[in-house]
Amino acid sequence: MKYRIFMWILWPSFLVAGLAEGLLFTLVHPEDIVFLGYPVQASHEAIYTIGFFVLWFFLALSSTLSIYILPGFYRDWET
Repeated sequence: MKYRIFMWILWPSFLVAGLAEGLLFTLVHPEDIVFLGYPVQASHEAIYTIGFFVLWFFLALSSTLSIYILPGFYRDWET
């Protein structure tokens, strides 16, 4: 049960991060990204990779919060 929680958090967030990245970079070209007032000087692949991991992190955080507020979760977690 304890290791299954990681699957419940990471797998859905991974799938949605892939879809979100496709949608994001369909609308925004990597050369148009500005960070703290400066254009990002990185390859397109690096920007895609960083974007994916940032999206995955925030989506995993969302899944974690959903599981955290699940009623009775901690009671079942101990078994």
